[in-house]
Amino acid sequence: MAERKVTIGVLGAGHVGAHVAYALGMMGIADVVKICDPKEAKAVSERQDLMDAVYFMPHRVDYQLADYASLADCDIIINAVGDITLCATGSRDDEMHYTVRQVAETIPKVMAGGFDGIFINITNPCDVVTHLIAEKSGLPKGRVFGTGTLLDSSRLISAIAQQTGIEHHSFNAFMMGEHGDRQMIPWSLVNFRGKPLAQMEKDPRFQFDKEAVRTQTIKAGWVTYSGKFCTEYGICSAAATLARAVLHDERKIFPASVPLDGEYGESGIFCGVPALIGKNGVEEVMEYELPADEMAEFKACCETVRANIARAAALLGK
Repeated sequence: MAERKVTIGVLGAGHVGAHVAYALGMMGIADVVKICDPKEAKAVSERQDLMDAVYFMPHRVDYQLADYASLADCDIIINAVGDITLCATGSRDDEMHYTVRQVAETIPKVMAGGFDGIFINITNPCDVVTHLIAEKSGLPKGRVFGTGTLLDSSRLISAIAQQTGIEHHSFNAFMMGEHGDRQMIPWSLVNFRGKPLAQMEKDPRFQFDKEAVRTQTIKAGWVTYSGKFCTEYGICSAAATLARAVLHDERKIFPASVPLDGEYGESGIFCGVPALIGKNGVEEVMEYELPADEMAEFKACCETVRANIARAAALLGK
């Protein structure tokens, strides 16, 4: 009997989508990667380039062109539909006028083909679009989630590692809230193999200008964008890592854009918080006790997301 092949669809073959498809091969995650983009010539070119790279991948990967209906047999679809040039203003929210309409059009076409897997969203504004995909797909809770603050958390960890000289995997830190300018750092949860940051601050290496670090983390994406007018490597690695956690039932805790249903006193939105990711998608939202000042920051993030969800609904004429 032939072994079942792991199949992942990538919606959108732009800078991010193409790099996601590449990462899925190079990281040995997928057997089949289906590329779906309305710009047929672009999809054909990306598929050819990716097939040229298969020889250098850890195992054989079959890159295929796909329309919406033929994504039905995918285990996971990674949504990367967007127009990154709209970020030139310095705000991810400015993509909304394009992306929410595209997603509102695209997702019903995918679902009409019979897709019954898991959606991972990259498209910005991430929390808003992830919420819209969940709404338009009708998939059960947990089977739609977004990259959210995972990439931002990587940027935060990099900043801490550079200041302290401690390797990235030797401590825990993450960003919470929207994938945008209002995201926050729960400093109370930063720890070095269980030792809280507050106990390390006698050492100058662990004395952070916390607002400067937050600003550096938030602006890191714009540093990347300013010279190359896109972001690719970090976000494709984040999306591929989440896909691997699902496919291998890793049950790892990652910060991601997930549905809140009472956690942190919030409901009806998707927002970046740590969550347990496994074969069923979001299997548990991790709820941590935050001090009052950090909880207030997080609440402000949620209000921003809620307002943007309302804006998206208005754009769609709801």
